[in-house]
Amino acid sequence: MHTPQIAPHLWFDTQAREAADWYASILPGSRVTHVAKIENTPSGEAHVVTFELAGQPFRAISAGPLFRFNPSISFLIACATKEEVDRLWTPFSQGGQVLMPLDSYPFSERYGWLQDRYGLSWQIMFMGDRTSPRTITPTLIFTGRVAGQAEEAITLYTSIFPESSIDHIDRWGTGDQPNRAGTVKHAGFRLAGQSFAAMDSAYDHTFAFNEAISLTVSCDTQDEIDHYWSQLSAVPQAEQCGWLKDRFGVSWQIVPGVLGEMMTRGSKDQVMRVTQAFLKMKKFDLAALERAYRG
Repeated sequence: MHTPQIAPHLWFDTQAREAADWYASILPGSRVTHVAKIENTPSGEAHVVTFELAGQPFRAISAGPLFRFNPSISFLIACATKEEVDRLWTPFSQGGQVLMPLDSYPFSERYGWLQDRYGLSWQIMFMGDRTSPRTITPTLIFTGRVAGQAEEAITLYTSIFPESSIDHIDRWGTGDQPNRAGTVKHAGFRLAGQSFAAMDSAYDHTFAFNEAISLTVSCDTQDEIDHYWSQLSAVPQAEQCGWLKDRFGVSWQIVPGVLGEMMTRGSKDQVMRVTQAFLKMKKFDLAALERAYRG
């Protein structure tokens, strides 16, 4: 089984291209790689954008106001200097909402947490003497009904994907109520060689995982699609067009890697046939998609 690419997928109302261009203008080493249009979806005409931010692949779609971003999944930007933190904080905070003010904290001399103008959450952090394997790290917060289940989720995820490991787990102590002692204060882990982080929070948050941010897994074969689907899907009514929800409420998309090539290189008729084929699917059928592409 090959090591898949896992890319965060962002669901926007209409602003996917606008947001991707804006993020790429702020973060060095970033670019929009492709924009495509999908017609006759349940949301009408949808625009699909692929882009890279500081080496981290992202995907986004403009498909209507069905879902809203919240802090349950945020993106940590690791900075080498305090000046870099300040430089990024200025544009990211304009028109947004501050969740933790830019300040000195026990874990970082310069750190802040915010939701940007589109509602997407970012943690911008001076790393000090610590090294970070990537500039941007997706961070999952387990709250509400799944508070206290971060370690269980990390154990599951790292057992499913190749090139995965748990780097560290820091735990809440006996004096950290309402968090239960022993649950995850912060954990760093790798899935398919990519950096992720997670934490438990038992505070009375008003947010939880939803489809606004999902994790796409790019597969080479039907066997890989079947493997990840069977290991992750836990909510049958959420299965649609390659999307699923795991038992913690995190949304995933298990997709054939060739689908991106079909949608970007195919003719208008080929794209239409493939679109109409996958709209009828729950788990993707790679052979059926290839037949639709060939016509």
